[in-house]
Amino acid sequence: MTDRPARIVILGGGFGGLYTALNLSRLPWTPAEKPEITLVDRNDRFVFAPLLYELVTDELQTWEIAPPFVELLANTEIQFRQASVKSIDIDRHHVHLDDEGEPLAYDRLVLAMGGETPLNGIPGVAEHAIPFRTVSDAYRVRERLRKLENSDADKIRVAVVGGGYSGVEIACKLADRLGNRGRIRIVDRHDTILRNSPEFNRNAAQQALRDRGVWLDLETEVTEVTADTISLKYREQVDEIPVELVLWTVGTTVAPVVRSLPFEQSDRGQILTNAKLQVTNHPHLFALGDVAATCDINGQRIPTTAQAAFQQADYAAWNVWASLTHRPLLPLRYQNLGEMMTLGLDNATLSGLGISLEGPLAHIARRLAYLYRLPTPEHQLKVGLNWIVEPFRSLIA
Repeated sequence: MTDRPARIVILGGGFGGLYTALNLSRLPWTPAEKPEITLVDRNDRFVFAPLLYELVTDELQTWEIAPPFVELLANTEIQFRQASVKSIDIDRHHVHLDDEGEPLAYDRLVLAMGGETPLNGIPGVAEHAIPFRTVSDAYRVRERLRKLENSDADKIRVAVVGGGYSGVEIACKLADRLGNRGRIRIVDRHDTILRNSPEFNRNAAQQALRDRGVWLDLETEVTEVTADTISLKYREQVDEIPVELVLWTVGTTVAPVVRSLPFEQSDRGQILTNAKLQVTNHPHLFALGDVAATCDINGQRIPTTAQAAFQQADYAAWNVWASLTHRPLLPLRYQNLGEMMTLGLDNATLSGLGISLEGPLAHIARRLAYLYRLPTPEHQLKVGLNWIVEPFRSLIA
């Protein structure tokens, strides 16, 4: 054992990576055990993804849902490095970044780089469709809407590809923002929206979409996207439909640098781990979130959702700490705490733990639940105070 502190490198600043880093900083390290923790992300801001939809409707501000990493880590000893990962040398325990700095050496490595929305495979998607995963995506959508709203177009036609949570939530937000000018459609290749969600949520979503006049193209595939059309295939018939905006919310893929690693991987390219979140055959490496294929202690496959990443981050931090301080590691016990989704302005649905809510009350409950989940107490306080003051500010204005 050397005299230097252990070096923990965490790749990815999403829910899995950031919350693992923060949890690690709060664990009871002795002065002799205290490690160097470095968090790496290609962006300068953390994104609280479940609230990203509120940027499009101006319900929330960027600083509330996407605070800078340097601000979140200001009261910790966690070092932040903004860079993309070029390669990982498993044998030499080095991470090579694209910022021309020195490679990062590690004793424990946490892989939490999240997923990407695949835009290849269908003509025109990469050039003309907008994914909805980052703050930059939300800005692009908002700017495109602003131009369309300021144009003399009678109708604003939007196609949202994907009938999962993301597609349904953004469709409802867009319908409320555009009002009578909006012509929104959801395109999905399955026979129902939200096919893996509880029936209560699915029924509430279907009603919210009907109330807003959102058209559903189910059992339909996209064959091409151009600057002003989308081609849809239903059974054997292909129709070309005029459209001003296409949002792509389908699928998740892991980054190429992850796929290139010499690990056992799932058919989706995710890294296989044990229930303690250790990479198979590499006990000093941990993986969580979208890049990991993990089953908990009961054999339950962990979904790639925000709430799963929250829970994994608790275990990942504990197990990294335990592996460095010669304590027993804990296998993950995943608890499904239910699901929440926004269904437009001041409307949401919430189900889980024996509770089912929809409407304005669910909207408030969802906001409070996410306020509690914001990364640091300081940020929670700032956002919470703003949510209290903002209605009075708007009333005075």
